Amino acid sequence: MAVLETINLTIRFGGLTAVSKFNISLEEGELVGLIGPNGAGKTTAFNMLTGVYQPSEGTIAFCDAPLCSATKALQPYQITRRGIARTFQNIRLFKELSVLDNVKIAYHQNVKYGLLPAFLHTGRYHAEEVEIEEKAIELLKIFGLDTKKSERAKNLPYGEQRRLEVARALATNPKLLLLDEPAAGMNPQETQQLMELINFIRKQFSLTILLIEHDMALVMGVCERIYVLDYGKIIAHGTPTEIRRNPKVIEAYLGEELVHA
Repeated sequence: MAVLETINLTIRFGGLTAVSKFNISLEEGELVGLIGPNGAGKTTAFNMLTGVYQPSEGTIAFCDAPLCSATKALQPYQITRRGIARTFQNIRLFKELSVLDNVKIAYHQNVKYGLLPAFLHTGRYHAEEVEIEEKAIELLKIFGLDTKKSERAKNLPYGEQRRLEVARALATNPKLLLLDEPAAGMNPQETQQLMELINFIRKQFSLTILLIEHDMALVMGVCERIYVLDYGKIIAHGTPTEIRRNPKVIEAYLGEELVHA
């Protein structure tokens, strides 16, 4: 079953076409890469998939149901509730809040108690809050962050902030996870650990993953298929081996970096 399918997805900003006829399909459980040079439109595509931008043309289907189009817009929180979560190229944690609170906030989108129980601190409110905290701590354990649950997010090392952002995304219970350059700013050891983490959470949480990344070793190491985007258009699609050997891709975008990835 296609978890995600886009048909002729296009967005224009004034007279500039940022993404044109963006057609991709992700099957359940796949780990797919989206690569291309800076300014190719990768994050813009993510922003359409998550409701930050409304497409000018085309449609997005999620789990065989219409999601967004030029005439139908959903807010990001509505898309998150449908089962799509993301991380950002620039980390967007609640930096002054604790590590634990960053994850608990994501769980709160699915609370069953209403405003009155929250205001009165009823038994139902307390029971659900305890359950949320237990779930958040268990998730932090998976990411090796449970011992730092009381620290402010801003005080974590960079690599751990990246892991916390992924943990927070998973707390929304997604079917599809969009990772926007998760290895940005990481050293080779951290990148290797990230590769192992991505493979682990994919299996542990039965996820479909779409990954934007400039680190070709990471992309080639974890992705089953890769789409290549340039100037807002997909110019190649295939397995890592096919993309690595594609003369057009090598010459135009990644050169020796791709050959030796």
